[in-house]
Amino acid sequence: MTRPITVLKLGGELLESHPKAMAIAPAIGELAGEGPLVVVHGGGKDIDAEVARRGLQKQTVDGLRITDADTLDAVVAAVAGTVNTRLVAALAAHGVPGVGLTGADAVVVHATRARQHRAVDGRLVDLGLVGEPTDAAPPRLIGDLLSHGYVPVLACLGCTEEGTVLNINADTLASTLARVLRAPRLIVAGATRGVLDADGTTIDALDPPTLAAMIADGRASAGMVAKLRACRAAFAAGVAVTIVDGRDVLSFHTAPGTRLVDPAAPPAV
Repeated sequence: MTRPITVLKLGGELLESHPKAMAIAPAIGELAGEGPLVVVHGGGKDIDAEVARRGLQKQTVDGLRITDADTLDAVVAAVAGTVNTRLVAALAAHGVPGVGLTGADAVVVHATRARQHRAVDGRLVDLGLVGEPTDAAPPRLIGDLLSHGYVPVLACLGCTEEGTVLNINADTLASTLARVLRAPRLIVAGATRGVLDADGTTIDALDPPTLAAMIADGRASAGMVAKLRACRAAFAAGVAVTIVDGRDVLSFHTAPGTRLVDPAAPPAV
């Protein structure tokens, strides 16, 4: 019987330096020891730094980076080069056989140009060279790597059929992979204690109607909008989703965070 896959998404803010990557590697190793694991990561401040170094202006909407050709080059350099290599090296130091990939490797991530984005404020925004991963067949390369005990570590990039590399929001990519791989579990780790209420307290359990209301009324803003939309899509496909604090984490099982729940389900006791 094939063992269930876990998809872990790491926010770039957790990987901004070698010490940070080394600190989170043991918790990743714990997950890898439990069964097949696929890791997806963003770029965070490494992308921002590379964009600034090249004299470019950062532009975002609802947590999505507007990406022209020059910005895409900076994204590729940061996530596929600096961040991915940093994380894979940290995993190796902790005995985890990570393999760094982008969506272009054997076209692991089929993507199409994103449609105009309807912002929370109602605007239609052209995101540029931003991709939407497609729900294609499970990527063969990932299956091959998992079957041999490796941990695929994917930078948040995709590739079109024509060979165009596209920037993909890491939460969106992780959500899509969880669905395509039929993973029963998606863990989204960032630098907050899950989803917070107006008082800054962690919401332990969040149902889709409440999630949608938080986006609509502005309680969720910036990067949290894209994150919640991606988590909602995975949850709707039957994936168990938790959004956890990845800072100083010893185990993703005990990290503070928020789990998505069915509003019709009885409360946990």
